[in-house]
Amino acid sequence: MRVCVILEGCYPYVTGGVSSWMHSYIQAMDEVEFVVVAIGADPEQRGRFRYELPGNVVEVREVCLTDAFASASAHADAPLGPDEHAAMRELVRCGRPDWELVFSLFQSARLTPTGFLMSQDFVGIVEELCENELADVAFADYFHTVRSMMLPLLHVLAQEMPPADVYHAISTGYGGIMARLGGWRHGRPYLITEHGIYTREREEEILRATWVEPVFKRSWVRFFYLLSEAAYDGAAQVTCLFDRALETQVEMGCARERCRVITNGIHDELLSGIGPKEPNGHVDIGAVLRIAPIKDVLTMIHAFAELKRRVPTARLFIAGPQDDPAYAHECRALIVQLGVRDVSFVGTVDVAQWLGRFDFTVLTSISEGQPLSVLESFAAGRPVVTTDVGCCKELVSGMKQGDDLGVAGLCVPPMQSHRIARAMETLCRDEDLRHRMGEVGRARVARYFRHQDMIERYRGVYEEVMGRGGHRLQPEPAL
Repeated sequence: MRVCVILEGCYPYVTGGVSSWMHSYIQAMDEVEFVVVAIGADPEQRGRFRYELPGNVVEVREVCLTDAFASASAHADAPLGPDEHAAMRELVRCGRPDWELVFSLFQSARLTPTGFLMSQDFVGIVEELCENELADVAFADYFHTVRSMMLPLLHVLAQEMPPADVYHAISTGYGGIMARLGGWRHGRPYLITEHGIYTREREEEILRATWVEPVFKRSWVRFFYLLSEAAYDGAAQVTCLFDRALETQVEMGCARERCRVITNGIHDELLSGIGPKEPNGHVDIGAVLRIAPIKDVLTMIHAFAELKRRVPTARLFIAGPQDDPAYAHECRALIVQLGVRDVSFVGTVDVAQWLGRFDFTVLTSISEGQPLSVLESFAAGRPVVTTDVGCCKELVSGMKQGDDLGVAGLCVPPMQSHRIARAMETLCRDEDLRHRMGEVGRARVARYFRHQDMIERYRGVYEEVMGRGGHRLQPEPAL
């Protein structure tokens, strides 16, 4: 079997999170040949992989979205016929285009990305939309907004997709579109796996963004909903990590009968033998994460500064890659500004080794799916303080049917440093509570979140969508 996996902004360029999950996933399915389509935005990343690719990765194709802006056509594309014009108008207005016709236009080179954007068809469509939807906005501003929105997408539509038995996108967005394109081009099924709900994450970013003029925020949000609807619409299966995410996918237009929950799984056997931390006179708190805005390390630092005033023996170790140097600099500057001591950035580490040095861990993200760092902390017998995002509350509280194990940590609202500090203080002051919660977490991972169980579920999905008569696995207990 050959599987083409499509990823955006992660593997094999960055470590942690979805990238670590993907690397482990490919290694576990050593009977499968994988083609990796890696979508990125930084041309400097091209060829600079952070992983030694497993032997069953037979090809890597890199798609850099910013290449779209460097490409140029000397001529506008020829005028469109009525059906072609209608399909492209729906695409530009972020409606419901005839995707098969759109695919055929760009795959046959009937249209080229920059050639279409230079054409009278495109200008006429934008003029009509501006007049009907944003009559008070300067046409030039609207034109350039729509052009910058469309160009990376059209660049993706013109890509040559490698042949495979199954296409598997690890998000919607551009990755989901490429999975559907590959399925259409080669007549094969495709599936979508979402660790977080990509479109909702982009919506939150756009609403907060300063680079998007307020009048155009609605247009950008509609654009990403266009991509998710297209990905969901043709998928043979759509998987996510927990029931609340499934309900969100259904709300966004995915057919319920195509949806399935497959929880994350980790190699708990590599961590389950970690014993209690050796006493050293400190309460050592670990944060295993990418140092990026979505992890909200700034709030973590504020919370720790407050904690440190009440628990002088507390220390914070932030372990993970600094993929966003500007944000990492901001975090370090805040530590200096607050004058807080005992905060250490330890870089990318051997997680199994470092978890043994921690009394508990903390995660202050503003968005998550089902974080592997929480599961790894549990497997090592370490409780967590986490924000109530994704399914973190369910992981901590044990809300699966039949899960009577108890509570494995403390869950607080995101971006509230005072509440986070209080939760950390509770665990700092009660060693017995830390031990009891840690054992609950260890048992929960062993029962519900084993890596091999997750792999077998995905194998079953591949068999189903390929029509090989593969067995249908029973749904997981609802969260």
